[in-house]
Amino acid sequence: MNWNVIVENAPLYFAGMKLTLFLAFTSLAVSFLLAVPMAFLGNSSRREIRYVVSAYTLLFRGTPLLVQLFLIYFGLAQFGAVRQSFIWPWLSSPLVCVLLAFIMNTTAYSTEIFAGALRSIPIGELEAARAFGLSKRKQAIRILVPAMLTRSLPIYGNEMIMMLHATSLASTVTLLETTGVARRITLDNYIQFEPYVTAAGIYLTITFVIISAFQIVQRRFAGYLEPRST
Repeated sequence: MNWNVIVENAPLYFAGMKLTLFLAFTSLAVSFLLAVPMAFLGNSSRREIRYVVSAYTLLFRGTPLLVQLFLIYFGLAQFGAVRQSFIWPWLSSPLVCVLLAFIMNTTAYSTEIFAGALRSIPIGELEAARAFGLSKRKQAIRILVPAMLTRSLPIYGNEMIMMLHATSLASTVTLLETTGVARRITLDNYIQFEPYVTAAGIYLTITFVIISAFQIVQRRFAGYLEPRST
Protein backbone atom coordinates (compact mmCIF):
# COMPACT_ATOMS: atom_id res chain seq x y z
CA MET A 1 0.00 0.00 0.00
CA ASN A 2 1.12 3.53 -0.78
CA TRP A 3 -0.15 6.03 1.79
CA ASN A 4 2.40 8.61 0.69
CA VAL A 5 0.13 9.42 -2.22
CA ILE A 6 -2.66 10.27 0.24
CA VAL A 7 -0.36 12.53 2.24
CA GLU A 8 0.79 14.29 -0.91
CA ASN A 9 -2.83 14.88 -1.95
CA ALA A 10 -4.05 16.00 1.47
CA PRO A 11 -4.78 19.57 0.22
CA LEU A 12 -6.90 18.09 -2.56
CA TYR A 13 -8.86 16.03 -0.04
CA PHE A 14 -9.34 19.12 2.12
CA ALA A 15 -10.73 21.06 -0.84
CA GLY A 16 -13.00 18.10 -1.67
CA MET A 17 -14.26 17.94 1.90
CA LYS A 18 -15.07 21.66 1.86
CA LEU A 19 -17.08 21.20 -1.33
CA THR A 20 -18.86 18.19 0.20
CA LEU A 21 -19.87 20.24 3.25
CA PHE A 22 -20.94 23.17 1.06
CA LEU A 23 -23.14 20.98 -1.13
CA ALA A 24 -24.71 19.15 1.81
CA PHE A 25 -25.44 22.06 4.10
CA THR A 26 -26.45 24.55 1.40
CA SER A 27 -28.94 22.01 0.07
CA LEU A 28 -30.24 21.27 3.56
CA ALA A 29 -30.54 24.94 4.52
CA VAL A 30 -32.50 25.92 1.41
CA SER A 31 -34.66 22.79 1.54
CA PHE A 32 -35.48 23.46 5.20
CA LEU A 33 -36.87 26.88 4.31
CA LEU A 34 -38.97 25.27 1.58
CA ALA A 35 -40.06 22.14 3.44
CA VAL A 36 -41.50 23.83 6.54
CA PRO A 37 -44.24 25.76 4.67
CA MET A 38 -44.77 22.82 2.31
CA ALA A 39 -45.41 20.58 5.32
CA PHE A 40 -48.27 22.87 6.33
CA LEU A 41 -49.56 22.86 2.77
CA GLY A 42 -49.38 19.07 2.77
CA ASN A 43 -51.77 19.08 5.74
CA SER A 44 -54.01 21.75 4.23
CA SER A 45 -57.78 21.36 4.43
CA ARG A 46 -57.89 22.04 0.68
CA ARG A 47 -57.60 18.77 -1.20
CA GLU A 48 -56.10 20.24 -4.39
CA ILE A 49 -53.21 21.76 -2.42
CA ARG A 50 -52.53 18.46 -0.68
CA TYR A 51 -52.51 16.69 -4.05
CA VAL A 52 -49.97 19.10 -5.51
CA VAL A 53 -47.61 18.63 -2.55
CA SER A 54 -48.12 14.85 -2.62
CA ALA A 55 -47.36 14.74 -6.35
CA TYR A 56 -44.13 16.68 -5.82
CA THR A 57 -42.92 14.48 -2.97
CA LEU A 58 -43.90 11.31 -4.85
CA LEU A 59 -41.98 12.40 -7.93
CA PHE A 60 -38.73 13.16 -6.14
CA ARG A 61 -38.92 10.35 -3.58
CA GLY A 62 -39.99 7.84 -6.19
CA THR A 63 -37.10 8.35 -8.62
CA PRO A 64 -33.35 7.95 -8.00
CA LEU A 65 -31.40 11.10 -7.18
CA LEU A 66 -28.80 10.19 -9.81
CA VAL A 67 -31.50 10.13 -12.51
CA GLN A 68 -32.79 13.51 -11.34
CA LEU A 69 -29.27 14.93 -11.46
CA PHE A 70 -28.67 13.63 -15.00
CA LEU A 71 -32.03 14.95 -16.20
CA ILE A 72 -31.20 18.43 -14.90
CA TYR A 73 -27.54 18.50 -15.99
CA PHE A 74 -27.76 16.66 -19.31
CA GLY A 75 -31.48 16.62 -20.09
CA LEU A 76 -32.32 20.32 -19.96
CA ALA A 77 -29.53 21.08 -22.43
CA GLN A 78 -31.52 19.19 -25.09
CA PHE A 79 -34.08 21.99 -25.28
CA GLY A 80 -33.20 24.99 -27.42
CA ALA A 81 -35.55 27.23 -25.45
CA VAL A 82 -33.59 26.48 -22.30
CA ARG A 83 -30.21 27.12 -23.96
CA GLN A 84 -31.43 30.46 -25.27
CA SER A 85 -33.05 31.57 -22.03
CA PHE A 86 -31.56 33.83 -19.36
CA ILE A 87 -31.20 30.89 -16.94
CA TRP A 88 -28.82 28.95 -19.21
CA PRO A 89 -25.61 30.50 -17.74
CA TRP A 90 -26.67 29.01 -14.41
CA LEU A 91 -27.99 25.69 -15.72
CA SER A 92 -24.76 25.15 -17.68
CA SER A 93 -22.86 25.17 -14.39
CA PRO A 94 -22.35 21.74 -12.77
CA LEU A 95 -22.44 23.30 -9.30
CA VAL A 96 -25.83 24.94 -9.88
CA CYS A 97 -27.31 21.77 -11.41
CA VAL A 98 -26.07 19.66 -8.51
CA LEU A 99 -27.46 22.05 -5.92
CA LEU A 100 -30.79 22.24 -7.75
CA ALA A 101 -31.11 18.44 -7.87
CA PHE A 102 -30.08 18.04 -4.23
CA ILE A 103 -32.41 20.79 -3.00
CA MET A 104 -35.43 19.47 -4.86
CA ASN A 105 -34.77 15.93 -3.69
CA THR A 106 -34.16 16.60 -0.02
CA THR A 107 -37.06 19.08 0.08
CA ALA A 108 -39.39 16.24 -0.86
CA TYR A 109 -38.10 14.01 1.93
CA SER A 110 -38.01 16.82 4.49
CA THR A 111 -41.57 17.85 3.62
CA GLU A 112 -42.84 14.36 4.37
CA ILE A 113 -40.85 14.23 7.62
CA PHE A 114 -42.22 17.56 8.84
CA ALA A 115 -45.76 16.85 7.63
CA GLY A 116 -45.77 13.58 9.54
CA ALA A 117 -44.50 15.33 12.65
CA LEU A 118 -47.31 17.88 12.34
CA ARG A 119 -49.90 15.12 12.22
CA SER A 120 -48.44 13.55 15.37
CA ILE A 121 -48.90 16.67 17.53
CA PRO A 122 -51.52 15.93 20.23
CA ILE A 123 -54.77 17.79 19.74
CA GLY A 124 -54.53 18.96 23.35
CA GLU A 125 -51.64 21.28 22.49
CA LEU A 126 -53.72 22.96 19.79
CA GLU A 127 -56.74 23.26 22.07
CA ALA A 128 -54.56 24.89 24.72
CA ALA A 129 -53.31 27.42 22.14
CA ARG A 130 -56.87 28.21 21.10
CA ALA A 131 -57.88 28.58 24.75
CA PHE A 132 -55.27 31.32 25.11
CA GLY A 133 -56.81 33.09 22.15
CA LEU A 134 -53.81 32.76 19.84
CA SER A 135 -54.37 33.51 16.18
CA LYS A 136 -53.63 30.81 13.60
CA ARG A 137 -50.38 32.56 12.68
CA LYS A 138 -49.22 32.67 16.29
CA GLN A 139 -50.32 29.08 16.82
CA ALA A 140 -48.10 28.06 13.90
CA ILE A 141 -45.07 30.09 15.04
CA ARG A 142 -45.26 29.44 18.78
CA ILE A 143 -46.81 25.98 18.97
CA LEU A 144 -46.87 24.02 15.73
CA VAL A 145 -43.42 24.74 14.27
CA PRO A 146 -41.47 24.12 17.54
CA ALA A 147 -43.48 20.96 18.25
CA MET A 148 -43.03 19.77 14.67
CA LEU A 149 -39.27 20.29 14.71
CA THR A 150 -38.69 18.61 18.07
CA ARG A 151 -40.70 15.55 17.01
CA SER A 152 -38.90 15.27 13.69
CA LEU A 153 -35.33 15.62 15.03
CA PRO A 154 -34.36 11.89 14.95
CA ILE A 155 -35.67 11.31 11.42
CA TYR A 156 -34.41 14.64 10.10
CA GLY A 157 -30.96 13.80 11.46
CA ASN A 158 -31.00 10.70 9.28
CA GLU A 159 -32.01 12.83 6.28
CA MET A 160 -29.01 15.09 6.89
CA ILE A 161 -26.71 12.07 6.89
CA MET A 162 -28.30 10.69 3.72
CA MET A 163 -27.84 14.09 2.05
CA LEU A 164 -24.20 14.16 3.11
CA HIS A 165 -23.61 10.75 1.55
CA ALA A 166 -25.59 11.70 -1.57
CA THR A 167 -23.09 14.45 -2.33
CA SER A 168 -20.82 11.72 -3.67
CA LEU A 169 -23.02 11.75 -6.80
CA ALA A 170 -21.68 15.21 -7.65
CA SER A 171 -18.51 13.56 -8.94
CA THR A 172 -20.53 12.11 -11.84
CA VAL A 173 -20.85 15.62 -13.31
CA THR A 174 -17.20 16.62 -12.91
CA LEU A 175 -17.30 18.20 -9.42
CA LEU A 176 -14.31 17.22 -7.29
CA GLU A 177 -15.93 16.70 -3.92
CA THR A 178 -14.57 13.99 -1.60
CA THR A 179 -15.48 11.02 -3.77
CA GLY A 180 -14.39 12.86 -6.91
CA VAL A 181 -10.99 13.48 -5.35
CA ALA A 182 -10.64 9.79 -4.50
CA ARG A 183 -11.55 8.84 -8.07
CA ARG A 184 -9.05 11.30 -9.51
CA ILE A 185 -6.23 10.00 -7.31
CA THR A 186 -7.17 6.45 -8.27
CA LEU A 187 -6.94 7.25 -11.99
CA ASP A 188 -3.71 9.24 -11.64
CA ASN A 189 -1.85 6.73 -9.47
CA TYR A 190 -3.47 3.37 -10.32
CA ILE A 191 -4.32 2.58 -6.72
CA GLN A 192 -7.81 1.76 -5.46
CA PHE A 193 -7.75 0.99 -1.75
CA GLU A 194 -6.06 4.00 -0.16
CA PRO A 195 -8.02 6.81 -1.90
CA TYR A 196 -11.44 5.35 -1.17
CA VAL A 197 -10.59 4.34 2.39
CA THR A 198 -9.51 7.93 3.00
CA ALA A 199 -12.76 9.22 1.49
CA ALA A 200 -14.75 6.79 3.65
CA GLY A 201 -12.90 8.04 6.73
CA ILE A 202 -13.84 11.64 5.89
CA TYR A 203 -17.52 10.77 5.47
CA LEU A 204 -17.45 8.72 8.68
CA THR A 205 -15.93 11.57 10.66
CA ILE A 206 -18.48 14.11 9.42
CA THR A 207 -21.31 11.65 10.08
CA PHE A 208 -20.09 11.12 13.64
CA VAL A 209 -20.07 14.88 14.23
CA ILE A 210 -23.64 15.23 12.86
CA ILE A 211 -24.93 12.35 14.99
CA SER A 212 -23.27 13.73 18.12
CA ALA A 213 -24.67 17.20 17.48
CA PHE A 214 -28.19 15.86 16.96
CA GLN A 215 -28.00 13.82 20.15
CA ILE A 216 -27.10 16.96 22.10
CA VAL A 217 -29.88 18.97 20.44
CA GLN A 218 -32.39 16.19 20.98
CA ARG A 219 -31.58 15.91 24.70
CA ARG A 220 -31.81 19.68 25.03
CA PHE A 221 -35.01 20.39 23.13
CA ALA A 222 -36.85 17.07 22.80
CA GLY A 223 -36.06 15.42 26.10
CA TYR A 224 -39.65 15.89 27.28
CA LEU A 225 -40.82 13.50 24.55
CA GLU A 226 -38.78 10.59 25.90
CA PRO A 227 -40.71 8.06 28.02
CA ARG A 228 -40.34 8.59 31.75
CA SER A 229 -39.21 5.70 33.92
CA THR A 230 -41.47 4.98 36.89
